[in-house]
Amino acid sequence: MLKKEIADILSASRQQGWVLEPEAKRVLSLAGLKVPRFTWTAEVEEAVRFAGEMDYPVVAKIVSSEVIHKSDLGGVVTGIDSQAKLRETFRLFSKLPGFAGILVEEMISGLELIVGGKIDYQFGPVILLGVGGTGVEIYRDTSLRMAPLDQSGVEFMVKGLQARRLLEGYRGSEPVNLHELTRLMLTFSDLIMELEGLIESVDLNPVMCSANNCVVADARIILNTD
Repeated sequence: MLKKEIADILSASRQQGWVLEPEAKRVLSLAGLKVPRFTWTAEVEEAVRFAGEMDYPVVAKIVSSEVIHKSDLGGVVTGIDSQAKLRETFRLFSKLPGFAGILVEEMISGLELIVGGKIDYQFGPVILLGVGGTGVEIYRDTSLRMAPLDQSGVEFMVKGLQARRLLEGYRGSEPVNLHELTRLMLTFSDLIMELEGLIESVDLNPVMCSANNCVVADARIILNTD
């Protein structure tokens, strides 16, 4: 059964048709997925205080109901290493359309993957795994499978990637934690099954996978408004 907190977030976002990133990350966290430590605030001093408690560098993102593709408008800044840079970023974000605050979060390192789910009109819930980050549109290296997933299904998806050697460790690089990746994929699959009828798609890009963890660094939930 869908948790009440998740249902409330989706209901509150229905009019705009998609879920703001901080709220999307709350949904994911409530479902059992790992997300960075973050805060969402419209006050610059609160942003500075949080970043100071976390220690720099941090990532900052615009929060706005009018900006769904944040990078296109310069609404994502990584590697912020001082109060001065964070204050300047806040000032720039505050001039963007529909400014509703700033999301400040810890920086996460690892291999960038994309994990997605959508409700296909013919096949129902479908899950995607692939190379993520800015490379997703260049390499188009993805694997698809119908939900719900099981462990063997996740293994099949990993083996279907041309870049699977990057996950397994390539030329001395550390392999990603495949146990954590499998856990993330299975948890995400369960969530997509629960959200069928409420969403059109969920995109997690990038998911940062390292030898220790797989953490959702960015998330977008598009709602079914029919």
